[in-house]
Amino acid sequence: MQAILDAIDAGQLDAQIALVLSDYPDAFILERARRRGIPTGVIDCRGFRTKFPDDSQAETAALLQAAGIDLVCLAGFLRLVKRPLLDAFPNKIINIHPSLLPAFPGLRSWQQALDAGATETGCTVHQVDDGMDTGPILLQERVPILPGDTSDSLHARIQIVEHRLYPAAIRLIQRRP
Repeated sequence: MQAILDAIDAGQLDAQIALVLSDYPDAFILERARRRGIPTGVIDCRGFRTKFPDDSQAETAALLQAAGIDLVCLAGFLRLVKRPLLDAFPNKIINIHPSLLPAFPGLRSWQQALDAGATETGCTVHQVDDGMDTGPILLQERVPILPGDTSDSLHARIQIVEHRLYPAAIRLIQRRP
């Protein structure tokens, strides 16, 4: 979210963040949004750690629609989005993933790349469908895996690229008819 805010503040992105939601009540993103006067909310996933129940998705869709949201940008949301949320925002939910999809979908993809002995990885912004990191790819950028890279050092370099790529993907979507 901060990279998107920074792009808006710098005049590089003509957008407004109208609502920030998190499935973790103590997530720093909520505090960051509050400091900027952006409305926030917590997604009630009914006590599930990874599942996103249908009724929670319906409630989330209603909150987003009530806020007049045009595009839903996921970041660090580790739950599969299904219907009715996908139906409420067809082709209007995007996600950023820290690998060159379709390689290394799912959790800790930078560690997956290291464990596989890959020489490069990267990040991908993609449309969300009902699979795990399977939606159409909007933008990708490569990040080399350097000798001596650790999980932390590689992830940090990927995040630098993510912060540039996500606003660029939003601009790309805005230019589409």
